[in-house]
Amino acid sequence: MSIWKRPISLDILNSTSKNTLMEHLHIVYTDISDTSISASMPVCAMTHQPLGMLHGGASAALAETLGSLAANFAVEAPSYCVGLEINANHIRPMRKGEVIGTASPIHIGSRTQVWQIEITDTQKRLVCTSRITMAVMRPTTNELQEVQSNDY
Repeated sequence: MSIWKRPISLDILNSTSKNTLMEHLHIVYTDISDTSISASMPVCAMTHQPLGMLHGGASAALAETLGSLAANFAVEAPSYCVGLEINANHIRPMRKGEVIGTASPIHIGSRTQVWQIEITDTQKRLVCTSRITMAVMRPTTNELQEVQSNDY
């Protein structure tokens, strides 16, 4: 049974990246299952740290991107989710290629969500493991009016 509470497709997910950090990092959503979302990110000069390896912050950005987007598609509108905490353990260095991140829920509650994000290389070797905790927000009437008046 699907956990998604809003219409979801790769086209919809990839359209959320326009003019964002995700577009700059070339993050592309690649798979949706009933309980997970996956995306890829290149490992190249743009995602390297000075020693020529994948920057831990780039891995954390991929993890937060996946966890945040998944959380927001797992709540009914007009509720939305925002990050409370993220951690990342960097397991294996990478110098080139591509990483694939997959976000899966640990807990989907009415006030919080917890997501596990596994980032692997194309040979499915673990590069980074991350966990993100999200707060489920219920907008006030004033907040709803403000959001509706903005051009998103």
